Amino acid sequence: MRTLIYVPVIHTSADLGSLANDVAKRGIADLGEDVWAKHKAVVEKFWDAISAYFDSIDVSGMKIYQDGMIADGAVGQRIVDESAKQGSRNYELVARLLKRGAVLVKTEDFKLVKEERDRLVALTQARSLVQRFTAYIRYMLAKGRLLRKRDEFIAKRIDESLNQHEVGIIFIGAYHNIKKRLPGSIRVSEIKDSRKVKDYQMLLPFCQKHKERFDELGRYLISEVDEPFYQIKK
Repeated sequence: MRTLIYVPVIHTSADLGSLANDVAKRGIADLGEDVWAKHKAVVEKFWDAISAYFDSIDVSGMKIYQDGMIADGAVGQRIVDESAKQGSRNYELVARLLKRGAVLVKTEDFKLVKEERDRLVALTQARSLVQRFTAYIRYMLAKGRLLRKRDEFIAKRIDESLNQHEVGIIFIGAYHNIKKRLPGSIRVSEIKDSRKVKDYQMLLPFCQKHKERFDELGRYLISEVDEPFYQIKK
């Protein structure tokens, strides 16, 4: 039996690279500075909890699969190191896991990742109303197809590279759904409920209207991970 530790993630600004400033500006404009600051604090504490969990287990020999990781070997290591230096909590953690004996595996297809990023750049950098509307329509029309193809590719990569009795760790955005695409021979252990992580992000624009539920999800995100990785989520 093969085991995959499943980590549904929330990306920090450092993960967004050149998109970060535009996303932050839009977040503040849409939500207000106080709500945006609170959200950023929740995300930081979320990563504190995830990091503390992995610091508590032996990861030597485990295979690392990362949302957006288009290479492994020396190129993959350089991507990890540069992203960690830019302040990505996700990549800071991956860098520590690699130093402790984990192994980085190419996870994604470069063309699919680039296509999605190009569409996001066009959307965030659009200046006029017409440009923004056009970029939004194009992105929404392609979004489902790109996500499906990326999930299919990621699931295939895991199946091909995770050998019998091995343990893998995947860090992946909560909107992805690769679990249903994995073979039954791979046990999946979620250390955070991907549905709750996704619900938090979906409620963020409407957090004032659904304050009680939003705050409840925020508390869940920052709570300690207390289950061992070998407990399996169906």
